[in-house]
Amino acid sequence: MILKASERGGGKQLALHLLNDHDNEHVEVHEVRGFVSDDVVGAFKEAYAISKGTKCKNFLFSVSLSPPEHEDVPVSVFENTLERIEARTGLTDQPRVVVFHEKNGRRHAHCVWSRIDADTMTARNLSHYKNKLHDISRDLYHEHNWKMPQGLARGKNNAPRNFNLAEWQQCKRMGKNARDVKAMMQDCWAITDSAVSFKHALAERGLILAKGDRRGHVAVTHESEVLSIARYVGKKAKEVRARLGEPQELPSVKQAKVQVARDMRASFKRHTDEAKMERTIRERATEKQRVAMVSKHRNERQRLKGGQQTRWQEETLQRSARLNSGIRGLWQRVSGQRRKIEHRNEQESYDCLKRDRTQSDMLIRQQLQDRRALQRQIKNVKEKNLDTLREIRNDQQRYRKVERSPETELQKNFAEAKATSPLPSPQDRLKRLKSGRRTPSNTIDKAPEIER
Repeated sequence: MILKASERGGGKQLALHLLNDHDNEHVEVHEVRGFVSDDVVGAFKEAYAISKGTKCKNFLFSVSLSPPEHEDVPVSVFENTLERIEARTGLTDQPRVVVFHEKNGRRHAHCVWSRIDADTMTARNLSHYKNKLHDISRDLYHEHNWKMPQGLARGKNNAPRNFNLAEWQQCKRMGKNARDVKAMMQDCWAITDSAVSFKHALAERGLILAKGDRRGHVAVTHESEVLSIARYVGKKAKEVRARLGEPQELPSVKQAKVQVARDMRASFKRHTDEAKMERTIRERATEKQRVAMVSKHRNERQRLKGGQQTRWQEETLQRSARLNSGIRGLWQRVSGQRRKIEHRNEQESYDCLKRDRTQSDMLIRQQLQDRRALQRQIKNVKEKNLDTLREIRNDQQRYRKVERSPETELQKNFAEAKATSPLPSPQDRLKRLKSGRRTPSNTIDKAPEIER
């Protein structure tokens, strides 16, 4: 599991963060050890009060324990990890608070120790604690056969691995079957009898009639594909020219592609709005499921905890009833029966505690499985929408390139004028100014002046 730690102060803010059940779906205070107070806020206030007797400002040591996302980690593993951390960092027997958080189907723990040793009134030195936690984390991955992150492995690149989604085909050359396109083109030819009506028929089907570079008449699709009219309608070029006239008056292929790109702007905006609206609707539905599931899980845990507490009290009374008082109690002590009964009671108490913990772990494991299934559904909704928006964005970029590629007439004229009569460079102008000569305003040579 990933271990992240920091030395810090601000006990009140940290306590509010650990007890925040608004951002976390489940919050469980697992342990408050070594403090007079039995709650988190009071424990951190106590740690702050003791730290005032020292010069230590960062009197708390906070560690977060994040296991792999898809692993069911029992409480005993967290407790064993905390014992290792205490042994490696020198925090053994120091007061601590352990809190479990659950969010988005993941369960992690926070442990906060008081660094102040009340006997010596000094702060425990936590030298190189990041390296020590790094070693413990690696050992845990090896021991439990978890898939180790690349940044945690030795001798590997520490940069986090970039998980890219499979690259989608950015654009399809033909959105329809070639046979369907040919049938559609022949229909347009059959229902029209002039160039104007044929052009309108193609425009209604998303095609633009244009002048081809090598062919006579072509049609440009919204995918920027160029189709030969003669080939698709099954006619000779002479027959096509007889009905549609000469192609010189039609726009070129580049101009037609630019027109398609401009026409597609509104379509892309509409598609983007529809995708965002669909995402909003799906996210609202999944959020409603999430809220209902969280409420259900909290009620189940509360019922289990209440039942366990009631059963624990009843079993405690039964075990206490085995110990007699008065003369009978004295006889139990003298005969040695009381020691046997106490040992039996301790063993039964431990077995009952272990039983309750197993029940809690089973319930939490089942709830985490349900929550992870819902989280996968939420993630799939987001990824599907992102893929849709990515495809739209790619198409937009492709059409923008098409729109910007051809030069305008003004750019062509400026390039031609610059090629025929290049303007003097700034360096040439500066040299002429220093020499006292003027930059000629035109190309007509002036006669030299006669010296007097």
